[in-house]
Amino acid sequence: MSKLLIKNVKMIDSSMNFKGDLLVENGKISKMDSNINPTDIEGLKIIDGKNKILMPAFIDLHTHLRDPGLTHKEDLETGQKAALKGGFTVLCPMANTKPVCDNEQVMEYVLRKAKKLDLCDIKQVCAITENLEGEEIIDIEKMRTYTDLFSDDGYTLHNEKIMRDALSLSKKLDFKVLTHCQPEFEIVKRDLNMLKEVEGNLHICHISLKDTLDEIKKYKNDGYKFTCEVGPHHIFGYGLEYRVNPAFAEEEDMKHLIQGIKDGYIDMIGTDHAPHTKEDKEKGAPGISNIEVAFQMVNKVFNENNISLNKLSEMMSANPAKLLGLNQGLIKEGLRADLVIVDPEQEEVIDVSKFVSKGKNNPFDGQKVRGKIIMTIRDGRVMYDVKGDMQ
Repeated sequence: MSKLLIKNVKMIDSSMNFKGDLLVENGKISKMDSNINPTDIEGLKIIDGKNKILMPAFIDLHTHLRDPGLTHKEDLETGQKAALKGGFTVLCPMANTKPVCDNEQVMEYVLRKAKKLDLCDIKQVCAITENLEGEEIIDIEKMRTYTDLFSDDGYTLHNEKIMRDALSLSKKLDFKVLTHCQPEFEIVKRDLNMLKEVEGNLHICHISLKDTLDEIKKYKNDGYKFTCEVGPHHIFGYGLEYRVNPAFAEEEDMKHLIQGIKDGYIDMIGTDHAPHTKEDKEKGAPGISNIEVAFQMVNKVFNENNISLNKLSEMMSANPAKLLGLNQGLIKEGLRADLVIVDPEQEEVIDVSKFVSKGKNNPFDGQKVRGKIIMTIRDGRVMYDVKGDMQ
């Protein structure tokens, strides 16, 4: 395995800000120092990080890769290559594939294909109900051997008994229930009330409304343990007719979400990358293709609202790593070397024609964003380099 030495770079994670050199050996961060002498190390690749920032690579708890069955929209290869271009090395794809990922066969297909491609780490989400129909709970105990993430995302789980059972089981079998909430405020209120009753491990997906956040704040202030996410697009724009789930809210909602990030009530960014064909989008399919520009969108919003890169790293790396129990998400000796080199100040324009993703569905095409991914490193290997693109 190659050794990497990143020189003269500013390192930023959720709590650290350090200028110096970082050495990667055997897929791990082996040394950080103000100056590491390369002459003592054999088989070394040296990367000049001058005027750049090194951060932990990003982790997406909420993405759609459309594989199997909907590969005209996206597939495991295009989706993961798009993710690497966006600085992501770990993805949690939702179960709304065709057939639905609610059984061993589909799960094994995804994990086998992902392993063969060896691009990102795939933490596949399993459906809670058979065929995402919300009527029959799957054999969670059996599927727990494959994953600790369960969700009917794409469809709200309206069946209260199944939701209660899933939450209750999540405590017993140690897994997370990712709840897709529409109508948003009502379902979040229901699920938090249920959490209060039966406990469990709850993660609330893609919030967009001021009222939802106020409900979350109430429960967090009362000491209840759960996590929630916001999509890049819900803090980047408002009032758009463009169809996403949940819908674009009003400016007041967006500003409230940004304040909620500042105040520490929103735990992470989940892209909800949802690629569609042009035809499907014209027919009203909800979703946005954004994984390649998620960092740039968030970085622009954070910069304009005086939110630090430390906070960005916490929400896009440290907190998702913690939730998934991964040995990464920080820049620290001994942790896995999943890293991203960025130029946070470079201004760019979103250009969907340059997307690696098959999905070009993004309403912000032509709009300015801030920052650029220069290089993405996974497990000590350079997987994306802006100069040479994919490795």
